Amino acid sequence: MIKINVNNSLSYDILIENGLLEKCGELVSSVVKSKKCAVITDDIVDKLYSDITVKSLEKSGFNVVKFVIPSGETSKSHEQLISIYNFLSENDITRTDFLVALGGGVVGDLTGYCAATYLRGIDYVQIPTTLLAQVDSSVGGKTAVNIDAGKNLVGCFKQPVLVIADTDTLSTLSDDIFADGMGEVVKYGMIRSGSLFDKLSNGNFRNNINEIIAECVSIKRDVVQNDEFDTGERMILNFGHTFGHAIEKYLGYGNIPHGKAVAIGMYMMTSAAEKKGSVQKGTSDKLKACLEANSLPFCNDIATDKLYSLSIGDKKRTSDKIRIIICPEIGKSQIVTMSLNEYKEFLELI
Repeated sequence: MIKINVNNSLSYDILIENGLLEKCGELVSSVVKSKKCAVITDDIVDKLYSDITVKSLEKSGFNVVKFVIPSGETSKSHEQLISIYNFLSENDITRTDFLVALGGGVVGDLTGYCAATYLRGIDYVQIPTTLLAQVDSSVGGKTAVNIDAGKNLVGCFKQPVLVIADTDTLSTLSDDIFADGMGEVVKYGMIRSGSLFDKLSNGNFRNNINEIIAECVSIKRDVVQNDEFDTGERMILNFGHTFGHAIEKYLGYGNIPHGKAVAIGMYMMTSAAEKKGSVQKGTSDKLKACLEANSLPFCNDIATDKLYSLSIGDKKRTSDKIRIIICPEIGKSQIVTMSLNEYKEFLELI
């Protein structure tokens, strides 16, 4: 089993291995004292993995209740959040009890935000079941819900007490959903690891997916430990996200999955920055080839003016400036601050 420790305001382990769901109760019991928990999952994951998870938890002496949300991005809402709050109250979940997020990024973000705010904060465990959640969203403590104005605009930082990544769950992902997770994997290669990028470009990763996930998690761990609350270096993890979130909003949440929107955002950002002379020549072509090799899109027909209006609401905007992330070369990343006028001119290069 691969174990990666994250040492932030709360120290916790990320466990990566096949077959961990069967012993999740034993793993959880080693880090929590309470014997009562609420499992939050979605209607797809519920049919696949709730039984084995709940059985393992109960075998370790936990009293388990379960709440199921509809799958998809639209569930990352205040309406679902209130429903979970009411469920927890009705089932007498107290401040010494904990939540279990069983599912992908939507379940993890929603459960994490609920854990951060219910009774002013209770513990939670992440059990991510998608590639995107295992490499990215389950680690680092960012939690959020969406609002009409944009994605992840309401949230807070809440570290889990444990992350259990059972890579057997990836076997039930469709090729499309697996490819969506690869959007975030490619991001890690672009921002920090040229060797990882090369593996992905060569299609040389499925046989060592545990190690690929561990490398992505280690990169994120190192960045988050240096900047837990996203005021500096951690911003590089948003490479592709400024445009990606705008595309998600433009097309409607749920109409394009997050990882694919990020893939498009990475290519658009890299192409424009290369034309500006801020990125090594040929980088956008290499990125395009890597995205295509991993069944990811790289373009979208969103108009420049629409992209501008949707992206200036990004969390990286400060007053009359916006910070974007570029990769001057593969494996290296940089935070660039632009005035809104400079940003508008930059978008014309796409």
